[in-house]
Amino acid sequence: MKRRSFIAGTATAITGLGISTNSCAPPPKKKIEQLFKVCATVDQQKVSFYAEVINESIKVVHIADTHLFMDDKRGIPFQDYSNRMAKAYNQTTHFLTREKTNPKESFERTLAFAKEVNADVITLVGDIFSFPSEAAIDWVYSKLDATGIPYIFIAGNHDWHYEGMEGSLESLRNTWIEKRLLPLYHENHPLMAAYDFKGIRFLAIDNSTYQINKEQLAFLSAQITTGLPLVLLVHIPMYAPGKNISFGCGNPFWGAATDRNFELERRPKWPESGHTQTTFDFYKKVFDAPNLMGIFAGHKHRNSIEVIKGKPQIVSDDNASGGYLDIDFLPLEDQHKKII
Repeated sequence: MKRRSFIAGTATAITGLGISTNSCAPPPKKKIEQLFKVCATVDQQKVSFYAEVINESIKVVHIADTHLFMDDKRGIPFQDYSNRMAKAYNQTTHFLTREKTNPKESFERTLAFAKEVNADVITLVGDIFSFPSEAAIDWVYSKLDATGIPYIFIAGNHDWHYEGMEGSLESLRNTWIEKRLLPLYHENHPLMAAYDFKGIRFLAIDNSTYQINKEQLAFLSAQITTGLPLVLLVHIPMYAPGKNISFGCGNPFWGAATDRNFELERRPKWPESGHTQTTFDFYKKVFDAPNLMGIFAGHKHRNSIEVIKGKPQIVSDDNASGGYLDIDFLPLEDQHKKII
């Protein structure tokens, strides 16, 4: 597996996958004339998005929170940091059938489904791994490659976290993306990248520390100015009034006073001051964006939909328990245009 520095370099195009990317370079500006009107329907894991700006149907299989824990002798030196999460999801219960399953079986079944329905893209939005195990990452990389289906990966808070290892969340994320996860990004910037499919731009933005940095805010701002239909992919859901602290990106209650798990997860406590202003600015820009069609997330291990300022956010069940989202982006038919 090829590994290279993402700190020193910027993104290049994906080759051979049928998709184009636009990672950090500012896109051309385009006047945004009107809000994109979207109709979204959800029936368990089946999601349908309809909009006039969609010209061709796009099939997406969305995966979050597989929590693969497999490891080999390369992980022995890190067992003091991986021990708890290596035991957390050894056996699970399927979210629909209630039969016993496990993360590896669930992931393989979901990839088989993606092939069966001829998905245009697989989106993996974090916590695919319970810790940055080389064995698990190699296995996922090979399985994804074997499907022949383009995929988008962003990290979750467990993908790069060895519990109890010293360092800030940001430095640990950078270290283990660099050392382990980098091949999954197709040589694009791991913290922010844009992927184009049939006229829709998918923005993969890493909020796995619960926060957003200035470069990510600038990236989002530049993408909005293109006027293209946008879909945002994040691991941690954007806050919605009434939701709990796990909806932690832009959550006004997020901070040291509400951090109940820092000792269990052996990580730095969330800041006393809560979110940075940059994170709140990002939140506002997301929901003010006239060309953002919707948001897809994970982290919660429970399916939900929130509508914030008219924009739907859909959170997936955990893939460790067999969950996924089967998403269709579809053009509005003439009959629909007459009534909408």
